[in-house]
Amino acid sequence: MAEAETRTLATAGATLAYDIRAGRGDGATEGDGGGTLFLVGSPMSAAGFDTLASHFPERTVVTYDPRGVGRSSRTDGATQTTPEEHADDLRQVIEALGAGPVDVFASSGGAVNSLALVERHGDLVRTLVAHEPPTAQVVPDREVMLAVCADMHATYLREGMGPAMAKFIAVTSRKGPFPADWADEPVPSPADFGLPSEDDGTRDDPLLGQNLLGCTGYRPDFAALRAASTRIVIAAGQESEGEFAARAAAAIADGLGGELAVFPSHHGGFLGGEFGQHGAPEAFAKALRHTLEAPR
Repeated sequence: MAEAETRTLATAGATLAYDIRAGRGDGATEGDGGGTLFLVGSPMSAAGFDTLASHFPERTVVTYDPRGVGRSSRTDGATQTTPEEHADDLRQVIEALGAGPVDVFASSGGAVNSLALVERHGDLVRTLVAHEPPTAQVVPDREVMLAVCADMHATYLREGMGPAMAKFIAVTSRKGPFPADWADEPVPSPADFGLPSEDDGTRDDPLLGQNLLGCTGYRPDFAALRAASTRIVIAAGQESEGEFAARAAAAIADGLGGELAVFPSHHGGFLGGEFGQHGAPEAFAKALRHTLEAPR
């Protein structure tokens, strides 16, 4: 695959950095929607898609750092971001490339943001594969999960990254619905996950500070999604069954009247060592390719 070309784009409240990897025999990106694949995460940066991008050498692959993450700086001073803001950022990147309609694989918060994009600009996306979008608004234990997510955010503001991240790990790895008395359960210790207990005073974490509430509070507009020209595939990892993000994915698939696509591995199944994490990237890429190439 060709070396990535990095560009920047000024949007309302942010300067976005995005990378273009031209496919083999495909030096142009403008107007080339047929070969363009966007890989979208949030709050994960573009660096998390290096391995997955390498499995699509024939396609032009575009990745980006969401606002407030990595190389994409905020210029508005805001401390939180909504899926709608992220969706508009994605719209502007696609339009700047002249590349629509494109195919999109979106992971986690990126899947939430890409659903918000399709609600508003379905003409820009041919196929969306939304992998484990973690919205609490669609699960049966909705009120409990919204409270759990609010508690994680409040813990971050009150105590800092370590205690809040310990809760986040415990919440996202838990299988099954949360009970109504979840607040009476023992609080996980940062030390159990090798996290610092001391508060360093910072409150700029993209996950716990900027994106957590907006992402988990996103309510899909099922009527708009069903009306869009986009082919939407909702997916979850085989090992993720019962976890919050996978439960949300199953509920969204049901709301769209479709079946949940089961991909290999877990929430980060496409990772090949990025951030020290490993999924099953070869099998994951094969499943993604099969999904993207399936007839509409």
